[in-house]
Amino acid sequence: MDDTRLERLEILAAEQERTIDELSVQIADQWTEIDRLRKKLEALIERFLVLEEHATPSAPVTKPPHW
Repeated sequence: MDDTRLERLEILAAEQERTIDELSVQIADQWTEIDRLRKKLEALIERFLVLEEHATPSAPVTKPPHW
């Protein structure tokens, strides 16, 4: 009976170790994807700001005609 219990515990520990390893790989992959998306977002923000600067003419500060 003790051998069976010990064997079940060893199997459970091995399954948990495999699950932890799989989750670790998934987390590493997700961080890689997050870093890639963060860099892409920063590039898009920079591009948007440059386009916005060139697209919006600067309005002169003048008094309205009725002043």
